[in-house]
Amino acid sequence: MHFIKPGMLSTFQDMGRIGFQHLGVPTAGPMDRRSHQLANLLVGNPVSLASLEMTLTGPTIDFSSACCIAIAGADLSPKINDEPAAMNRPLILREGDRLSFGARVRGARAYLAIHGGYQLDPVLNSTSTYLRSAMGGYHGRALKRDDRVELNKTLSPAALSSLAQDLWNIRIYLPAPVTEQPRDRIRIIKSNQWVDFTPESCIAMLTETFRISPDSERMGYRLAGPTLSLSTPRQMISEATTFGTIQVPAGGQPIVLMADTQTTGGYPKIAYVASVDLPLLAQMVPGDHVRFESIKLENAQTLDLARTTAFERLAQTLKPIEQLITAHVI
Repeated sequence: MHFIKPGMLSTFQDMGRIGFQHLGVPTAGPMDRRSHQLANLLVGNPVSLASLEMTLTGPTIDFSSACCIAIAGADLSPKINDEPAAMNRPLILREGDRLSFGARVRGARAYLAIHGGYQLDPVLNSTSTYLRSAMGGYHGRALKRDDRVELNKTLSPAALSSLAQDLWNIRIYLPAPVTEQPRDRIRIIKSNQWVDFTPESCIAMLTETFRISPDSERMGYRLAGPTLSLSTPRQMISEATTFGTIQVPAGGQPIVLMADTQTTGGYPKIAYVASVDLPLLAQMVPGDHVRFESIKLENAQTLDLARTTAFERLAQTLKPIEQLITAHVI
């Protein structure tokens, strides 16, 4: 892969650097895990392999060998050799093909998976890029012009047309839990500190509209809206944080911690975004409006289990794709 243009922010992300938060090492990983997992399954990969997370504007990439790709998540108008390319399907690229992206149609982040994955050196058992520590991914940074990344597996040039047609003929049904389902409100779970906020703040959290601030990125989304405050201001001991924690700093404007969240924080936490809705939030852009609704922890767990089960079933359904591609790997 030769990156002619890198895109706004293109980084490699796998499922995250699990097991090191107690040492102060953030998990990182994809902002939209659902799209990352889907892209990998569509090319016959385990979901643990890294995909390329592309933000707002995609890269332009020249391929020097044949491979099978899939693109999921935001619609950034993907093209192969200047012809529109389908999303949520396995596609064959030949030697010399160019993958590019155009105008953003919807969403914020798209994910490019390639059968066999990318040649990346793991750091602490993960190839996820964590920019603040220059860790993982491709030299610990976002991709730049003229970067070259090798693939773990390539396809034999023979019978590529036949393989492409066979893949196109496979009917792919994506159950609701593995696709983006638009919602008017993001579901949250009240934290133990919910009762420490004023009644007015609690009501505002569930009834008012917040706007995603331009000062938002992979570490956290700052929300502009009604001021939230504690009933009695107090100092707090730092506690563990996680993807989806909603902190409220002294200024009263909440921050939703995202994939690159720090491991601990001392601000009060009013709630947590249900994991099933984190992909929806990850696909929002600065200026978008967001509203919240409260659900019970048990309901959030049921929704997460349904998503996990749907992905497991989809992985079995897509086994013929993996078998077809594997038969053509050099």
